[in-house]
Amino acid sequence: MPRPRLAALAVFFALASASPARADGFLTPFWGFNFGDQQFVDCPALTNCDNHRSNWGVSIGGGRVVGFEQDFGYSKHFFGENEGGDNAVLTVMSSMYVGVPSGPVRPYVLYGVGLIRPHFKVTNSLDITSNSFGWDFGGGINFLLGQSVGIRGDLRKFQTFEDLSLGIFQNQENQKLKFWRASLGLALKF
Repeated sequence: MPRPRLAALAVFFALASASPARADGFLTPFWGFNFGDQQFVDCPALTNCDNHRSNWGVSIGGGRVVGFEQDFGYSKHFFGENEGGDNAVLTVMSSMYVGVPSGPVRPYVLYGVGLIRPHFKVTNSLDITSNSFGWDFGGGINFLLGQSVGIRGDLRKFQTFEDLSLGIFQNQENQKLKFWRASLGLALKF
């Protein structure tokens, strides 16, 4: 057999036997609760709390053993409900994670940095917003129910690098905003 035919045949068999490329991407819409900072959040612990402050968001990312995740979280009434006012905390975190890439149960840990943005408004008289650089650390477990759908449980700590002066709490010294987020989400793999 001439060399060009042999080379073409080898390329054909190599392409025909190659496994499909997998990006191992994921999209996880989630809902959960904030707890753990007695200065700003009314809940000292997840299980010992009557005033849960809910949060919701989405995480998107990809990778096998080591990967990247972009997390967007929003918590309305983070500082409690007040009549005639509004408050919230927005988090936008870019994280690196390490996880188990196969099997129906896939634990992971992650660490990232990004934006923590508290906002507090009382009618038109007081409107305070602070864009702060912060970090998150945590982990969780993905329980896959099939090839591309599962449930994700996640626990993370968020903290600003710098002290904040929100001016909304009496007798408050400037300090870092720090809290935990426990969430449950729908894990969609693609």
